[in-house]
Amino acid sequence: MNEGLPQVLAEPLGGSALVRAGIAGRCPDWYTRRPTSPDEWRARAAQVVATSSPGGGNWLDAVGPAFAATGAAQARLARVAAAGGVVVTTGQQPGLFGGPVYTLSKALTALELADAIEAASGVPVAPVFWAATDDADFAEAAATWLHRDGGAVRVAQDQLPTEGIPMSEVPLEGIGGAIEQLLRSVGSAADASVVDAVRHAYAPGATVGGAYVQLMRHLLEPLGIAVVDASHPALVARERDLLLAALRQGPAIAAALAGRDRALRGSGYDVQVPHVEGLSLVFARVNGRKVRVPLSDGEAVVAGDGVLTPNVLLRPVAERQVLPTVAYVAGPGEFAYFAQVSAVAAALGVEQPLAVPRWSCTLLEPHVEATLAVRGVSWRELEVEHAVERRLAVASLPLDLMSALDGMRRSAQAGGDAFKERLIQAGSPIDPRMVEGTVRGMMWRVDRLERRLVAAAKQREHRVMHELATARGSLFPGGKRQERALSFIPFLAAYGTPLLDRLRASARRHTAALVHGHDLPVDP
Repeated sequence: MNEGLPQVLAEPLGGSALVRAGIAGRCPDWYTRRPTSPDEWRARAAQVVATSSPGGGNWLDAVGPAFAATGAAQARLARVAAAGGVVVTTGQQPGLFGGPVYTLSKALTALELADAIEAASGVPVAPVFWAATDDADFAEAAATWLHRDGGAVRVAQDQLPTEGIPMSEVPLEGIGGAIEQLLRSVGSAADASVVDAVRHAYAPGATVGGAYVQLMRHLLEPLGIAVVDASHPALVARERDLLLAALRQGPAIAAALAGRDRALRGSGYDVQVPHVEGLSLVFARVNGRKVRVPLSDGEAVVAGDGVLTPNVLLRPVAERQVLPTVAYVAGPGEFAYFAQVSAVAAALGVEQPLAVPRWSCTLLEPHVEATLAVRGVSWRELEVEHAVERRLAVASLPLDLMSALDGMRRSAQAGGDAFKERLIQAGSPIDPRMVEGTVRGMMWRVDRLERRLVAAAKQREHRVMHELATARGSLFPGGKRQERALSFIPFLAAYGTPLLDRLRASARRHTAALVHGHDLPVDP
């Protein structure tokens, strides 16, 4: 029984053939091997501690201001740092109102994996969420999908897009309409504090990145998950030595990546992050915008004092140098590019980070589940747009009507075949293939007639179609998987802490399998 809460259905992570092979451990030359027992996780943690704290000093002392952690998150960070422990990290670039469901999935996976490793190995572990506010992808940061009666709607900030400016510096504008849409989607919330937190974070004077960090801290810190702001000067300063090394060794890194890309393609895999000839993996600022540093300019940039940030392939290596990261919880795209990240780390002569697959889920809300049960539809059927609606519309029509349509098709085909045979027998100068074209035209007209018949049936079954549109909007908004598009805020607002408990329980099964080397659980 769902007891008024959504079902939480664990699913395969998905992704490319490379992702599936990497998770299965079939690419040992490209991925750091994942520990499969408490003893191996304990050994992995010891290795991380032994190779951490570059430049000396306590890592939390150096980057603590970038966390600005409070409450349970601050207490756990302090305990782990004082005991010489490690962290499990994950992260995401800013998304409107926190982004889609998988942002929350990542954070909860990191939390449950940290708990599982600590319980199994005895090593103190803290979960960390890396808020990539140095990212400049405004299109992703400024929009999300919301579920409502009748389907799902994409909402976005009413603001001119920016290009190359980090989200930490983009002023938050034109947000009022999106907040109104969110309130409409939430309705009468069971946990109004979640909506209040959104309003407080997305307030006048904030930046896109700052609003994201504030909201994520409000939601995650009470769970013990610390949120680090990637744009904070303390973190940027801590990364600098590695980024300077990446500039100095730019040609060697480029050669290593080119070799890895050839190896990937030679094995039949796609390269997740294409190589850009002549550019390093480091961004500098030019007139306030992020610009990839050309390899030819590396030494000149090293001699300067401008702000430097890593690109996507260098970021995991920089994170591993800044924090004692025992594992990074990765989505499918990230897991794919970790096959290239290991080549970057090797070229720099530093420790290779370990990626583990995040937990993936679909939330099946009670009202959606009830609709599907009444209509005899499985939730996965809704992934193919219009297929269920057509099936139900056809089923609502008299059987002899559809049989008559099929009879028209058979008659057209049989008549065409007979006429073509007569043409051949008579030695007619007309090409018999012309008959095939005529038959196809007749079939097209019958198909068109059927489409009109089905459309009329759909209109007659308006209530059913509306219910299915509502269900599809919850499960496959915009034709995408729920976790990749739909905002998680309305779920938290509607179901509160009981839903979080259910989500954590499902994530816990996933992380227990990671720690003990079992198959990752998937619900039927």
